[in-house]
Amino acid sequence: MDIIKELLTELESEGATTRKMLALVPEDRFDWAPHPKSMTLKQLATHLAEIPSWYALAVDQDELDFNEGAYQPTSITSNTELQALFEKAYRTGKAALQRLPEAALDKPWIMRGGDAVYLDTTKYGMVRHAFAQTTHHRAQLGVFLRLLDIPIPGSYGPSADEMG
Repeated sequence: MDIIKELLTELESEGATTRKMLALVPEDRFDWAPHPKSMTLKQLATHLAEIPSWYALAVDQDELDFNEGAYQPTSITSNTELQALFEKAYRTGKAALQRLPEAALDKPWIMRGGDAVYLDTTKYGMVRHAFAQTTHHRAQLGVFLRLLDIPIPGSYGPSADEMG
């Protein structure tokens, strides 16, 4: 099995679904959140749009330390910018996966905030983590959109809105 080829196929499939969801994010509700402890719609959508670039973090680095300030969320002001951010992150992530040698998949990779270790895995584990984060946050976005009475597309089959 060609693991890199499989990851690229998964990226393409997940990317298509994510594009559909991000296109629905209403600019006039960017500051809305369903709960005080929740991210705003804009924060969540921006985070989701950036996740494909994490594949480059997995490939090009052995560690991400949030305390070093190397990671800063991108600021957007429109849905057009949101979609452009996703496309840029997608291209970056795809290019990283394409250059990832299969032999490097089991090389250690760590995500931390100073001394606090959030994820201690391998480069492959980080790639899988990014796929899981995409699914998780896209599902959150679906709930946010549903609460705003915006019909949502299906992810792995038709949604209730598509069942008619």
